[in-house]
Amino acid sequence: MESGDLRVFQAVAREGSITKAAARLGYVQSNVTARIRQLEAELGTPLFHRHNRGMLLSSAGTTLLAYAERIVGMLDEAVKALTSNETPVGPLTIGSTQTAAAVRLPRLLTAYYARYPDVRLSVATGHTEDMIERVLRYELDGAFIGADCDHPELQSMPAFTEELAIGAHPSVGTLEEAVERPILVFTRGCSYRDILEVWMREHAPARTPVMEFGTLEAIIGGVTAGLGISLLPLSVVRKQREDGLIRVFPLDERHRLMTTAFITRKDAFASSALTAFMAMIPAEPPVNDEAAT
Repeated sequence: MESGDLRVFQAVAREGSITKAAARLGYVQSNVTARIRQLEAELGTPLFHRHNRGMLLSSAGTTLLAYAERIVGMLDEAVKALTSNETPVGPLTIGSTQTAAAVRLPRLLTAYYARYPDVRLSVATGHTEDMIERVLRYELDGAFIGADCDHPELQSMPAFTEELAIGAHPSVGTLEEAVERPILVFTRGCSYRDILEVWMREHAPARTPVMEFGTLEAIIGGVTAGLGISLLPLSVVRKQREDGLIRVFPLDERHRLMTTAFITRKDAFASSALTAFMAMIPAEPPVNDEAAT
């Protein structure tokens, strides 16, 4: 079993398709198919279930993927360690929740790029659970998440503290009226959704409809249009509040503040680019942005 075969297997497992994996790797489809079949023959077990829509991991394939992620990740880390330079250069891939990427990261990334222009910086966004999984799979050098992280393979440091509030259309006069509206949230795995659902169970008289959206902009647009309410950092909707498009209702002390943390793998090699980036992350004190209606 060669590392190249594991990379091909990993790509097919992630994409769920020979065609998509071949495009991602820059290989012809027949080459990818042949290497998967060779790997299955070598191991003596099918790694995928084939169906009309693509490839689905078998139980053996699921087991192998866990090892492949670790092996390929460590090989990539070895290359980073052996080619590392004291001056920050090369690729740096950072993950972030959409809220942090929208408000907190632009200034940080601008300052970092101005100081280290030879670093090829890229940012991927997603919900907290997705960011954690991608760091664990060595896909990201580090990520900003909106939750406490106690995973044994990860380490975290505080980055930003956000004040949260319930955002609603200006026509909503009271919090009692607000909780009767649908809640607008990201898909499951989002820490803001988790907090809002806990808060709603404590304050809403009955179960309210849940509407899922894929972007922060869509959620804010739904709130300003009067479609429903959402849990939002005040820093994200400052402009909408100033323009009279959103009314906010403060939360109790248990739910009011949330710290965004930056996570990395404990066993990952910290390149000079990553070390310099982490040194520029401000561990901010709690914000003082009163959620006045």
